[in-house]
Amino acid sequence: MSDRGLTHIDPLGRARMVDVTPKEATHRRAIARAKVFMRPETTSKVASNAMSKGDVLGAARIAGIQAAKRTSDLIPLCHPLLVGSVAINFDIRDDWVEVESQVDTVDRTGVEMEALTACAVAALTIYDMCKSADRSMVVGELALWEKTGGRSGVWRRPAGSIGEPLVNTPHPVAGGAGDDGLDARIDDILAEGADDVDRDA
Repeated sequence: MSDRGLTHIDPLGRARMVDVTPKEATHRRAIARAKVFMRPETTSKVASNAMSKGDVLGAARIAGIQAAKRTSDLIPLCHPLLVGSVAINFDIRDDWVEVESQVDTVDRTGVEMEALTACAVAALTIYDMCKSADRSMVVGELALWEKTGGRSGVWRRPAGSIGEPLVNTPHPVAGGAGDDGLDARIDDILAEGADDVDRDA
């Protein structure tokens, strides 16, 4: 357990929502993926929009978008966020359909749960739209693939490797070669410019 302890439990052991009010709102993004495994003839019908229930991917896309906006109603301690953008995309292969969700916001906490919920519900909608034609389907490999924004930096899962953990790229340290260091250098340049003006005067 980290030094922060259990963030969703108060000192008396009761569930609580984490207080994010001291944080500043920043641009945050999360990407999640899942797969619906099915028979090749089923993926062919999905791709050609020949399923008897109608447009499978169109329904799944709308379901995923709606789910992202309702995540805090489903996950008890999840913060209600102003979701700025939701994109749901699909990759159809011989025996599976991959769902990818990307959720963006400008807020005080991340949108991982929104991305995962959107992805899961879109995948379940594909299952629902196809279940009469293929009862062998399996929904799986739901995972977060990328998280950006906030204090912890960028987190990404290595490409094509769901079994590997997310890899963290921290934000540059103040005074380093990154953005924070650049800000410090700009301050130095402005100070030097002010000295030059004083000398010219």
